[in-house]
Amino acid sequence: MASRGLKVLPSGRPGRGRLYVNLPDGRAVAWYDRRANRISVLADERREEILAALRPYLNGTVSIGPPPVPTAADLLRLALPPDEDLAPNRAGEELLGELAHGSAGTRARHRLRQELTARQRMGEVLDALAEAEDWRVLHSIAGIADHLVIGPPGVFCLLTVQGRRQRAVVGDLLIAVGRTEPAPAPRTARRAAAYATRALSATVTPVLAVVDATRLEVTPTLRDLRVLTPSTTTPFLTNAPTTLKPPDVEALYATARDHRTWQ
Repeated sequence: MASRGLKVLPSGRPGRGRLYVNLPDGRAVAWYDRRANRISVLADERREEILAALRPYLNGTVSIGPPPVPTAADLLRLALPPDEDLAPNRAGEELLGELAHGSAGTRARHRLRQELTARQRMGEVLDALAEAEDWRVLHSIAGIADHLVIGPPGVFCLLTVQGRRQRAVVGDLLIAVGRTEPAPAPRTARRAAAYATRALSATVTPVLAVVDATRLEVTPTLRDLRVLTPSTTTPFLTNAPTTLKPPDVEALYATARDHRTWQ
């Protein structure tokens, strides 16, 4: 949308992140932080124009003023090259690429679509959680995690398993879905969380997210790995004890969204 030559452009995922108010030459004169409900003005002489351009997007009582002093996390984000930023990744990003450009046979493509559906389902649950101010989510950290969740209870590394509308049995080392050969998903989830712990210098909890299983059984001896479903994920995460303060969440998120952290 434009107002008197000013253009309002979104940053981040649709409906989230900031709205930037730019001049026709692309220079920003303000931004609206929807989480904080605050407008940061860079060109005070254009304040009325800026308010007119942003008015369709504003909700409730909005504060307005000069930009806040950047935090350490802000400085990391500002220095992050766009090509290294994982924040725009969609759930199942790499599977979307394989389906679009791969040459897999019909059966393999069907499995890929099932896996993609599972990751997208979990992605929707986590993105809804991330609408809350204190939560941050990353998807598709290639070779590491299907999803990474950072919030007040800590950091969680999620590996998604497609239940294929069958009985799923999770043991200490393997998961069996229906009559298929058991897979080492629990061990894979632990290795991913251990890698993330080293990369972020923070404790990361491994999570196995089982989607679309008709019945889920978990061995009682499994204690270091959380097993969740789309319906149990949000209650578990929101009711877990708080271990991180908001600045800690932002700092970890700024580090985690940098692709170079995982290399």
